[in-house]
Amino acid sequence: MTPDDLISPLRFLSRLPVHLPRVPRMLQGLYYAGIRNRDKNLSLAWALERAVQQNPDRPALMDEGRLLTYTQFNRWANRLAWAFKAEGIRHGSVVAVMLENRLEVLAILAALSKLGAVAALLNTTQRGKVLAHSVNLVKPDIAVVGDELLAPFSEIADQLDNRALGRYWVADQDCLADAGQSPDGWNNLMVLARRQAESNPPDSAKVRMKDPCFLIYTSGTTGLPKASILSHGKWIKAYGGFGHSGLTLNNQDVLYLTLPCYHNNAVTVCWGAALAGGAAIALRRKFSASAFWPDVQRYRATCFGYIGELCRYLLNQPPCPAEQDNSLRCMIGNGLRPSIWAEFKQRFGIEQITEFYASSEGNIGFTNVFNFDNTVGFSPATYAIVRYDLENDRAIRTAKGFLEKTRKGEPGLLISEISAKWPFDGYTDPSKSEAAILRDVFKKGDAWFNTGDLMRDIGCKHTQFVDRLGDTFRWKGENVSTTEVENVLGSYPGVEDAVVYGVEIPGTNGRCGMAALRLQPGQALDGEALARFLDRELPAYAAPLFIRLLREVETTGTFKYKKTDLKQAGYDPQQVGDPLYVRLPGSSNFQPMNSELHTALEQQTYRF
Repeated sequence: MTPDDLISPLRFLSRLPVHLPRVPRMLQGLYYAGIRNRDKNLSLAWALERAVQQNPDRPALMDEGRLLTYTQFNRWANRLAWAFKAEGIRHGSVVAVMLENRLEVLAILAALSKLGAVAALLNTTQRGKVLAHSVNLVKPDIAVVGDELLAPFSEIADQLDNRALGRYWVADQDCLADAGQSPDGWNNLMVLARRQAESNPPDSAKVRMKDPCFLIYTSGTTGLPKASILSHGKWIKAYGGFGHSGLTLNNQDVLYLTLPCYHNNAVTVCWGAALAGGAAIALRRKFSASAFWPDVQRYRATCFGYIGELCRYLLNQPPCPAEQDNSLRCMIGNGLRPSIWAEFKQRFGIEQITEFYASSEGNIGFTNVFNFDNTVGFSPATYAIVRYDLENDRAIRTAKGFLEKTRKGEPGLLISEISAKWPFDGYTDPSKSEAAILRDVFKKGDAWFNTGDLMRDIGCKHTQFVDRLGDTFRWKGENVSTTEVENVLGSYPGVEDAVVYGVEIPGTNGRCGMAALRLQPGQALDGEALARFLDRELPAYAAPLFIRLLREVETTGTFKYKKTDLKQAGYDPQQVGDPLYVRLPGSSNFQPMNSELHTALEQQTYRF
């Protein structure tokens, strides 16, 4: 943190005149963010239908070959909603959804929201046991799967608790033009919807803020994914905070979206921001750094959704003609590092960076409403940053048993008060929800959500993200559970113990995986075989890039791995006497790590 990052009252007040034209929308956003009555009939469906009334003929969605107005998109969602209803889907029904980024997935999610049904957003990169666990965890009534993901879903059929799960198929093409022929055993969802009514179903007017909207999978410290409940109320708070107060897009704007639609950033933050202003979303299947600027030019995009890694990829690209005098004026996302913030803003001419902080399961969000640099912004919620003991991994309590707040600029644990205004929806597993709550924090009987993140107060209710706590690290925009990776490595032949942690590579965002392994006596590391195994068993973002071979593994009295020293030593041969290995970008093998390779990594010779 630099002195320039601190926000004094005078500095804050000097910024206000520039934002005066936005005040009405900002106040509107604060209204939605602060609604206490969770029985109120506000929802994603309500927001969509409101946008349709206000912008019936304006573009709502587009891709390379299609453009739908708000009226056309809403009619499609209505036909799907009536089709789901005819198939028995009702208020509270859980529907597992697994499609890649295309217009069909947003139409399906809109349809489910109109019925008050709950969409479980399956991560499209999950495979095998992890995918089966994610499906079984939420006990869905039916599953909707795109043809592009039919193979991995079919592979887990015998691992599902409900073998008779209703299965609905969506062709991998423009389903409005041709619904395709579904495979044996699958219902063709788009054919079922073809002759349904185009009117808004009456159910949409009955969906309340307290009702679940999405189940979003999050990797925690307990191994396999957890399903966090994102209520319509929380979606509406994002619609207000990010859409009305933060970005204030209008019906002339186009938001370019490459983030996967199983992410909260895509379906809540970006979609909510677009609907709040009647803006269009230009959707791309997968992010491509080389295609980014040509796409921005094609769609005349004025905004885009980001994660920090995406921004780094763009900076690493050589300048191209399409980025010159581009149409972008703002961006919304999280994880943009202070080290590249100014460079990114200057090179690409971005006027407004709406960095935010939020989590799928939490009850607090920050938004960079006033466009300061290097901050996640402001939050109207009741929160505190408290002193934290990193070595013993716990919040520090005073002699009286309470927590104490940090000083301005001092890192600490971010916690947020749980109240009627800021409820905690938690996880599908009540025990996981209770584990995330701190009680008797500042007085007997109070309850606060433990975000698990280190933040610092930089003044005027603005904060700066510092780091993520616990046995989770973030790489390639994804949270990686060390326990999950440790379990996978533990099943590899010859591995006695596996300790996984995150380490930083210069010039990258987040932390990549490193594994310290203790092999069985007489075993040697086969780097190529291990790489093949990891590719088969884990998503690319979760697979460790560094290996350290240990003679002994230190544990605590409760048999938890001691990771502090391992993290500090990282992959530096000068600090590690044990054998070290690295998997370089594009390589199918782990090769020995030496001082020359370490220097090359420090000098950012390789792009991870």
